[in-house]
Amino acid sequence: QVQLVESGGGLVQAGVTLRLSCAASGLTFGSYSVGWFRQAPGKEREFVAAITRSGGSTDYADSVKGRFTCSRDNAKNTVYLQMSSLKPEDTAVYYCAADRFYPRDSERQYDYWGQGTQVTVSS
Repeated sequence: QVQLVESGGGLVQAGVTLRLSCAASGLTFGSYSVGWFRQAPGKEREFVAAITRSGGSTDYADSVKGRFTCSRDNAKNTVYLQMSSLKPEDTAVYYCAADRFYPRDSERQYDYWGQGTQVTVSS
């Protein structure tokens, strides 16, 4: 059974750095690319970042480019999303998703999803 579990969310002040983790089990993790998405209250879920299977390539939404960094440790079956210079508009539930290909920002193409972790940024 494939499981993705996000952790690391919380309530923080604007400007700080927070690191989210996405721990995977039940799959050969190095064979899957991973995407991060977020959903703010009253809004549709949106793409945040994605990383290829090897970790050699990443993509970011324009809204987080230069502030967020996605990385992975395949030995630990974990992908990270380091979020710096957080803003109140980054407040959302953050989800990780996995797929054998590289759907990048194509949400519908991801096969597996975590339950999400809440990030709240106060001004």
